[in-house]
Amino acid sequence: MRKIPVTKPYFDEEELEQIKGSLDSGWVANGPRCVEFEKKIAEHEGIKEGVATTSCTTALHLAMVGEWMGPGMDAIVPAFTFVATENSIVAAGATPVMVDIHEETFNVDAEAVREIISRDYVMKDGKLVNSETGNVLWGIVPVHEFGLCCDIYAINAIAEEYGLKVIEDAACALGAKIGDKHQGGFGNTSCVSFHPRKSITTGEGGMVLTDDPELATRMRELRSHGNSVSAAERDKGKGFLLPEFNVAGFNYRMTDIQGGMGLAQVKKLDFIIDSKREKAKYYNELITEKLPELIFPIEPEGYFHTYQSYVCMLDLKKLGIGSVEEGGEYRNKLLALLEERGVATRQGTHAVHTLGYYKNRFGYKAEDFPHAYACDRLSITLPLYVQMTDEDQQYVIDQFRDVIDNM
Repeated sequence: MRKIPVTKPYFDEEELEQIKGSLDSGWVANGPRCVEFEKKIAEHEGIKEGVATTSCTTALHLAMVGEWMGPGMDAIVPAFTFVATENSIVAAGATPVMVDIHEETFNVDAEAVREIISRDYVMKDGKLVNSETGNVLWGIVPVHEFGLCCDIYAINAIAEEYGLKVIEDAACALGAKIGDKHQGGFGNTSCVSFHPRKSITTGEGGMVLTDDPELATRMRELRSHGNSVSAAERDKGKGFLLPEFNVAGFNYRMTDIQGGMGLAQVKKLDFIIDSKREKAKYYNELITEKLPELIFPIEPEGYFHTYQSYVCMLDLKKLGIGSVEEGGEYRNKLLALLEERGVATRQGTHAVHTLGYYKNRFGYKAEDFPHAYACDRLSITLPLYVQMTDEDQQYVIDQFRDVIDNM
């Protein structure tokens, strides 16, 4: 029986060489390799500044604090995303206000954002104020889900109209584009991830990308306890005195071991994305031919999907299933049977409003965001990684076909 994982990082000898170089140098904490990695990622995405962190979650929190999100504020965020997006808003002291998504793209519905603003907020002294809680609306945290940019131009138009801030959660979307413009190039701060499920990895790790040098400086200070001088800068001068600490910060520093690993990985980024796009195209062909019960992910015209994950939806009509709840039970049974055959899968991600903390704190019900709920219950992530062969992909689809036929 084949064993097909849902994903697998792509390494060669260069990662080992970079890690050994860091160990040999004795500089294993945040240092020159991290600085160079920041430059390489920023250059790839066409952004001026990169600030490397321990994860995309800490990158989001750092960006939010850096852009003055805090207590007494709301931030609009899609209900279908990994829980880290909402958790980061909570960590900043603000309140996440959830909004529904488009099932076709898994991304935020801009019109739903407008509806929430019109329904729940009033303008007072030039600021949108929540008519129930009195919180000021800080802005919007859209997510580029699974490697496909959301309709960021529509989100930016809303933000400009109402004087709101935007931070893009691009955890899955390093390399994603609309036209010739990469994520992070739409005038907002963005945050990317280097978790092992992402296109390139540093084990754990993340980065904030911004074109604002002052914001980058503030985030670098916050990243290192509020330290006004980096370790690399101190090493060039008189390093025996500690620098000034003028703000209370965090320890969100990426290690130089990870930075070196990232330098090896970023050289492979375009190859990895191109390879996954080719394999996604082949999945599309196989599903069209053999598995009409799955709806494969779309790539709207003008968009460049990186397929960090290849996420499908069950077609309830073709399965003859009458409700999302029944579909969710069917999906879970299907995935369990596939696991027994060596095919690893996952649901796409969460409907965060159905998770215990958010359901209990805010009183959300599943039906509050029906598209997010449907995607939570009906989404299926198929295995996708560079080392997959055509035969592996055929095996995955054939096992799906056989399991569905015998359920």
